[in-house]
Amino acid sequence: MDASHVHRHPVFCTVVPPHLLDKIARSDDARRADAAQRTLEQDAFLRTRRRVTTVRGIAAAPQAPVSDEPQRTVYDAQHRTRLPGKKVRGEGGEASGDATVNRAYAGLGATYELFLKGFGRHSIDDSGLALDASVHYGQEYNNAFWDGQQMVFGDGDGDLFLDFTVSVDVIGHELTHGVTQYTANLDYHGQSGALNESMSDVFGSLIKQYSLDQTAADADWLIGAGLLGPNVSGVALRSMKAPGTAYDDDELGKDPQPATMDGYVRTSQDNGGVHINSGIPNHAFYLVATELGGKAWERAGRIWYATLTGGELASDADFQDFARLSVAAAVTLYGDGGAEHQALQKAWSAVGLG
Repeated sequence: MDASHVHRHPVFCTVVPPHLLDKIARSDDARRADAAQRTLEQDAFLRTRRRVTTVRGIAAAPQAPVSDEPQRTVYDAQHRTRLPGKKVRGEGGEASGDATVNRAYAGLGATYELFLKGFGRHSIDDSGLALDASVHYGQEYNNAFWDGQQMVFGDGDGDLFLDFTVSVDVIGHELTHGVTQYTANLDYHGQSGALNESMSDVFGSLIKQYSLDQTAADADWLIGAGLLGPNVSGVALRSMKAPGTAYDDDELGKDPQPATMDGYVRTSQDNGGVHINSGIPNHAFYLVATELGGKAWERAGRIWYATLTGGELASDADFQDFARLSVAAAVTLYGDGGAEHQALQKAWSAVGLG
């Protein structure tokens, strides 16, 4: 089918999962509970609005060559919920006196650069889509999200969560939802939804590693490191290296992610556990990347990118589908029986998807 006739379904995707906010909303601390409840209510409103909004179609690819330079614009929502807000920095503009604005601008650039230099992709849609972001969204809003068209960052409550621009992998995570939207368009529920979330964690982590020039061995493999407040017993929102260990806190609860299919969680919440069961494919990627060594985006990342964008991954794909197609992608890229092929087989077997 011609790309101009393919319809993509922009979903509302947040980096902090609803099960975590639900736990905080039951806190004995009224301020913490109120902030979490407000965030949940705003997320529910935005999620509903996204479902009823007319689905956009992908525009036909432009005939002229696409620029290798990003087109970034950062807006200040000024603690309101009307988007995008006041424009405060455009592409090539001077740095702002607001560190949040500058972090958002830099994170958009880091994401653009990894996809371009690592995989030859020109922005989210591969056609030079402008990258827009709004900061200072809402009052003590404990989340960041991709709404199908742009990035939005809350400031956090300053207690359990800090400013959501502090982690470049969170920025990359949310923008990768846009890449998925324009490629495999994975349904946002069950295993396909968990794959959708995992793609964002994988490339979010790669963006951080690329920006820090880290090898797979050097990386912390954490999503949202630095985002949790100083009184929280935890290091991040998720760990790809050791799913289930990112936090264990009186207010947040314990990280529920499984690392293998033995711990797969069956639930009707969170669109069938999309933020929970994503730990399984996350861990598989970690195992592949560390087995191969070196810069994770150079081989493991290429295999995951080829699987996501190759056209064979169905929108309702499950974990087994992705495992099979990723092994095929490794063979296509690097040959049968090589280190890459063996690393894929070993990793998927280790997480129970051999």
